[in-house]
Amino acid sequence: MVVDNKISKILIFGGTGYLGKHLVRASIKLGHPTYVYSRPDSNKTDILDEFRSMGVTIIKGMINDHEKLVMAVRNVDVVISTLPYPQVFDQLKIVEAIKLAGNIKRFLPSDFGVEEDRVSVLPPFEAFLEKKRQIRRAIEEARIPYTFISANCYAAYFINYLLRPSEEKDEITVYGSGEAKTVMNSEEDIGIYTIKVATDPRTCNRIVIFRPPTNVVSQRDLISLWEKKTGKTFKKIHIPEEEIVALSQTLPDPDNIPVSIIHSVFIKGVTANFDLKGDDVEASSLYPDLRFSTVDELLDVFRFNPPEPAAAAFE
Repeated sequence: MVVDNKISKILIFGGTGYLGKHLVRASIKLGHPTYVYSRPDSNKTDILDEFRSMGVTIIKGMINDHEKLVMAVRNVDVVISTLPYPQVFDQLKIVEAIKLAGNIKRFLPSDFGVEEDRVSVLPPFEAFLEKKRQIRRAIEEARIPYTFISANCYAAYFINYLLRPSEEKDEITVYGSGEAKTVMNSEEDIGIYTIKVATDPRTCNRIVIFRPPTNVVSQRDLISLWEKKTGKTFKKIHIPEEEIVALSQTLPDPDNIPVSIIHSVFIKGVTANFDLKGDDVEASSLYPDLRFSTVDELLDVFRFNPPEPAAAAFE
């Protein structure tokens, strides 16, 4: 099949955020005219200046400015949202603007984590995912062309969170047995593949799951690879599943959400413990000219350029 990944005008909400900036850079790299919707009072001047220097058009506006939203949407072909969790329901305003504009060829809501329609998780995380499901259902009801993305774990973030390479400790925390499989993809790769699927006719009205075989690893696998690269043997401090479940029940909201995510991803393995359905698409199979960076390669980056500690996990 010939794939028509033609040039599209792409509007990104949340473009100055953790994942959003990777999508903006990928969109420019792939040659798309790129727009970022940003609050007029945004203090992220450095990243906005970087975007402008790359040729990104910055649209200043509030998310509740309906007329501004409609005007912005009418000027593009594709809309992508990477708005953070506290703003999940703000996406309903984007949906209304897209409905009124009537010209959008694809909308990608702010999913990017676990495949929310396919997992069973602890109540705090379930409430988190239910809000995202409501956005999916609103998009389907409005008959807006969509692509839903499950990008799974952000590799740089979670490798840093699990291994703490910059802290030079001799201990590593292991959640549960450490044997559950988890999918980890680099943020840069998530950006490139997201922009590719956003303009690919094969992915219209489908769920795309980022699960390259090279990036399905357990905590034990990850620690073993890290020990080989560093020449160290780490003491593994196991936190039992029961303790994590108890924390999810006793911590106040929203502090109970991160521990519920840990349970779901690193103990239950929800990113890798289900088979793909017939209509699902696995991203690494779509583009023979591209490949995901492997976990092994990413650990080499961490070995020689350890990042700052992940002090605000799941922020």
